[in-house]
Amino acid sequence: MNQILETVTNSINDLISSSIKGIPAVIFAIIILVLTRFAADFIAQLADKIGKQVIKSHSLQLLFTKTSYILAWVTGCLLAGVAAFPGLRLGDVIATLGLSSVAIGFAFQDIFKNFLAGILLLLQEPFRINDQIIVGEYEGTVESINIRTTQIRTYQGERVLLPNSTVFTNAVQVRTAFNFRRTDLGVGVDYNTSLPQAKAILLKTIYDVNGVLENPEPEVDLVNFGDSSIDLVLRYWTAPFQADVRRIQSQVIMAIKQSFDRANINIPYPIRTVYHYDQQGFNDYLPNDSKEYANRS
Repeated sequence: MNQILETVTNSINDLISSSIKGIPAVIFAIIILVLTRFAADFIAQLADKIGKQVIKSHSLQLLFTKTSYILAWVTGCLLAGVAAFPGLRLGDVIATLGLSSVAIGFAFQDIFKNFLAGILLLLQEPFRINDQIIVGEYEGTVESINIRTTQIRTYQGERVLLPNSTVFTNAVQVRTAFNFRRTDLGVGVDYNTSLPQAKAILLKTIYDVNGVLENPEPEVDLVNFGDSSIDLVLRYWTAPFQADVRRIQSQVIMAIKQSFDRANINIPYPIRTVYHYDQQGFNDYLPNDSKEYANRS
């Protein structure tokens, strides 16, 4: 019994002694991590400045900055691990990472998937920062492409964080990919209206609206004989941003209404004609049994 107690006591003493001896190494590792934080921020700022001077693409500038920041942290963590465990060599760390890569891959597959998708988005540049895009049911202005998410600001002033893998694997509509964008505006005129006159008035009106581009030229198409009107579509081009599109569309609608009023052209309401019949006068179309029932009632 005394021998067992002595063994336990010696083990505890050895453990405490080892812990005390390891305290300076742990403190040194913590210092390395603290310095790594400042070093990573400094390296990111330096990479940002260098990227702006050397790289023209804003997306590649972001990729260069983020990659430098991550590499600085990885290096600092490896040095801290070696400092905390002096017997641990860099080769052992790499071997351990290699053996555990499968388990880590399964555990963090979503993070790695979004990370790789973010890198591909920055490299391929299907859209840029400040572009206005539609992804699924979300539409807004791209604010940033981060390691895990793409951040957009909706037109209602809300922030939406979309996983990079979702953005990369789904259809993305880039509304500001080009320097101009077309708006199709439907308008109906009365059946008594001269169609050449209506078309000429629409074209003249649209050219006078500030913000409508002359090239590509506006067009007016006759598209349909409606229930109460002949339907036309006015197609014109403006700057691609949503605020410009909405503002100019309001001006176009007001200008068309004023021009049609001056030319006495009506934009008709939907019309329905309802006929009222005395059903007793149409019993000839009913079977004999139905006639007798109708006469009795």
